[in-house]
Amino acid sequence: MHDNHDLTVARVTRVLQERLRPAIHSHPHPLAIAAHRVGGEPVPVAEGLAAEYEPTSAGAPWGRAWDTTWFRVTGTVPASFAGRRVEAVVDLGFDVNMTGFQAEGLVYLADGTPVRSLHPRAQWVPLSRAADGGETIEFFVEAASNPVLLDYHPFLPTEKGEWDTAGEELLYRIRRADVVVFEEEVFELVHDVEVLLQLAEQLPAESGRRARILYALDRALDRVDLQRIAETAAAGRAELVDVLSAPAEASAHRISAVGHAHIDSAWLWPLRETVRKVARTTSSMTTLLDEHDEFVYAMSSAQQYAWLKEHRPEVYARVKEAVAAGRFVPVGGMWVEADAVLPGGESLIRQFSHGQRFFREEFGITCRGAWLPDSFGYSGGLPQLLVGAGFEWFLTQKISWNERNRFPHHTFLWEGVDGSRIFTHFPPIDTYNAQLSGDEVARAARQFREKAVASSSLAPTGWGDGGGGTTREMVARARRLADLEGSARVVWEKPDDFFDRAKQELPHPDVWRGELYLERHRATYTTQHKMKQGNRRSEELLREAELWSAVAAVRAGHPYPYDLLDELWRDVLLLQFHDILPGSSIAWVHREAAERYARIAAALEGIIADALGALGVQLSDGGDLAVNPGPTAHAGVAAGAVASTGAGDGGRARRDGDAFVLESGLVRVVVDASGHVVSAVELSSGREALPAGTRGNLLQLHQDFPNMWDAWDVDRHYRGMVVDLDEADDVRLDGDAVVVSRAFGSSRIEQRLALADDGRTLVIDNTVDWHETEKFLKLAFPVDVFTDRAVAETQFGFHARTTHENTSWEDARFETHTQRWFLVEEPGFGVAFLNDSSYGFDVARVERDGRITQDARFSMLRAPRFPDPRADLGLQTMRFGVTIGADAGIATDAAWRLNAPVRPASGRPVPALVTASDPAVLVSAVKLADDRDGDLIVRVYESRGGRARATVTVHTGDVDGIRAANLLELEGDALAVAAGEGSASVDLELRPFEVATLRVRRAAR
Repeated sequence: MHDNHDLTVARVTRVLQERLRPAIHSHPHPLAIAAHRVGGEPVPVAEGLAAEYEPTSAGAPWGRAWDTTWFRVTGTVPASFAGRRVEAVVDLGFDVNMTGFQAEGLVYLADGTPVRSLHPRAQWVPLSRAADGGETIEFFVEAASNPVLLDYHPFLPTEKGEWDTAGEELLYRIRRADVVVFEEEVFELVHDVEVLLQLAEQLPAESGRRARILYALDRALDRVDLQRIAETAAAGRAELVDVLSAPAEASAHRISAVGHAHIDSAWLWPLRETVRKVARTTSSMTTLLDEHDEFVYAMSSAQQYAWLKEHRPEVYARVKEAVAAGRFVPVGGMWVEADAVLPGGESLIRQFSHGQRFFREEFGITCRGAWLPDSFGYSGGLPQLLVGAGFEWFLTQKISWNERNRFPHHTFLWEGVDGSRIFTHFPPIDTYNAQLSGDEVARAARQFREKAVASSSLAPTGWGDGGGGTTREMVARARRLADLEGSARVVWEKPDDFFDRAKQELPHPDVWRGELYLERHRATYTTQHKMKQGNRRSEELLREAELWSAVAAVRAGHPYPYDLLDELWRDVLLLQFHDILPGSSIAWVHREAAERYARIAAALEGIIADALGALGVQLSDGGDLAVNPGPTAHAGVAAGAVASTGAGDGGRARRDGDAFVLESGLVRVVVDASGHVVSAVELSSGREALPAGTRGNLLQLHQDFPNMWDAWDVDRHYRGMVVDLDEADDVRLDGDAVVVSRAFGSSRIEQRLALADDGRTLVIDNTVDWHETEKFLKLAFPVDVFTDRAVAETQFGFHARTTHENTSWEDARFETHTQRWFLVEEPGFGVAFLNDSSYGFDVARVERDGRITQDARFSMLRAPRFPDPRADLGLQTMRFGVTIGADAGIATDAAWRLNAPVRPASGRPVPALVTASDPAVLVSAVKLADDRDGDLIVRVYESRGGRARATVTVHTGDVDGIRAANLLELEGDALAVAAGEGSASVDLELRPFEVATLRVRRAAR
């Protein structure tokens, strides 16, 4: 036979797109349209339904950016449609390539019953499966005119990310609103042809299976009259029966598809719009579940369920029914899909505890796995927290976005910094928005790294990011791919069932040790500094509010503010979503987040003042006491205590010619006339921290225009252009500090340099009036230390990253992240770099005069223009510390003191409620139990990377037993308690970086 395969592919492609698909809906009859513009924030459904409507028509413009228009659609089913399946097609001006990123709507009946969403890939509304003809049609569409921000030319600066700057232009034009016949046989033919064509395109050119498929497709189209498609579709389908019924090979890869819509809780839309996106998507998904018995759908993020419950109870009722039936599957066990490197350890624990508590209380279930497909890297501290919270598995997909290095596993054990391991899967389909196309299915089978010993992978299936979810077209593809020769098998399956089988297939998986570093989106450690600052401050205030509230409850009977603390925690957890905290959302989102952080801080300060007041302590600038909320002693005050301050060694500042000297009994720091640090000596050893001839406190300004993803990415080429900010406008003494002022570009910075009361930390307070564009500001400190690694804090521990570039993996880590500190150290001497809200940094090895030294740099500010064209502009503050003569223990203690400083107060002393005997074991949380039974929860962790034995003592006389607990506060084994006078103690043995939770039962109250 002659090879006409290319001609067949071209023929089938054109007929499919131009003739078959349009024939799915036939005999269109126009419907009447009326509209009501809201002109601001969305209104309740009842108000929208009852509004005054004005007639409009197809072709009419509608929709100012971010506005809502309610449409009433009315008409009559034609008599000729009797006995047919009838639908309405409503096109609000959709672009099928912008699903989730433009206009969308939710269809309601006149009585307020939600029907389904309208979006570019689902423009139909079900009316009747067997019409009588003559029925009255009436439905309403709550339509959101969300602007397209990530357009065909993406990353262009736009003012449409904020209501006030979006303009009054009407963005959309109604294309049609018709009542039509749904031609079921044509729909089935379309998917027969589509699946086979896409499969053929993935098979080798010389494949016999490919040849047979293309031959059958040719014969099928020979049977379809393109002017009478509905009448001849069955004849065409008959020609495809044999090729569609040929079973898959016994060794075929198996794809477990699960319906999904990765809905970003905020991103290129504000939080209030996400509430509606969730309602639209879940309305459609519950309808799809009713129509297809094999289909299952999974949704993460307790916050999104809570939004439904509060704002769209009519939709939530349908979701609850589907969850109870086992078809709608809550996954992830977290409050939101949070960033997984920037939140502190306690925040990640609360993501789990609040998420799991919601799912348990609302649905009676506990999620078995964590679900974070889209976060921008994953901390090495996370595995211990997942295991400690009771999770059995972890899923992500984002590492497939790596720029240079392909990750070597798809199913593996992920080992954290403490040695905890969790079973982990990366879907080889390389997307969390799968459509089950032939290309995707083939890619999953082809790329699966464990194919020699296993055959299963997962595919989250549905339109995501902006929502939409799974479509009936995807269900149709899956049905044909269930057992099809030449293809992977596709089956709808719950995630837990997939992971159970994957573990059986792969009982001894390979192990990946340490963080899952994403070779992209490195700038999210820095962009939108106020998000980072608000998060860190909120985390510390929450920790402090819980501590003093617990102490006041135990010691003074003060009412513990359960409800308010829960509300504030959930606010903070929401703002840790992986496009809010990283700084990659529109201006509207970040404005609201900054406002919310201010409200959170005010509320927490009130809780703290009330609790301290109940203990006889008043916060007061002139007081003779110090309130120490931190887990380390500070200013002579024990951790978690209120007492008189001891003598510190904060040092003194003096002028020495043109230079300035900051000196304590431990270090001497010299600042030159330009405000740069030119010497930093540890006095006991005589060790100079800076290489000869170098300058610390050197501000460096880089051009910063990445190839794409402006707010997210900093590309290696940014280093190619740098300006050292050498000149100072003013350098002066101010008490025991040196104050440096500089102007550069359109910006100004004032720095205040002083020694902390530990005597060895140089504290640098920065106030920046920032008005640059597409620039990256760094603060550099050269260090005379010989090493090939930098140590950085992670949640409840730390880890080392190499600073050389021997391999492509190491070369890709040119910008990294930390929690509160990073350390450059050689045996016997190190320098630690502390921050109060700045997560990004870099360390580079530099040869100077034949000696290998290090350049350590804080990442301060960026100025990307997309999606927020004014990101970071305005007044910014941040505090850094440089600790001279440090190791990991010193760095940890100094960083805690920087982030949880003592507060001046008056009143009476308050001894610590909980103490630990080993300085390596820190008390990270003291609170009352979430279940409100009055138990005291104490969390401790080993902070220095070694084994520890510690006696943890609770200083109260009402202890009635202490048990181990998991991170969700579920009780475990009883511990041996040693009773003292007014105290109770337990002895703990902790492995390196181990987190331990104690549940302290208090006597009947």
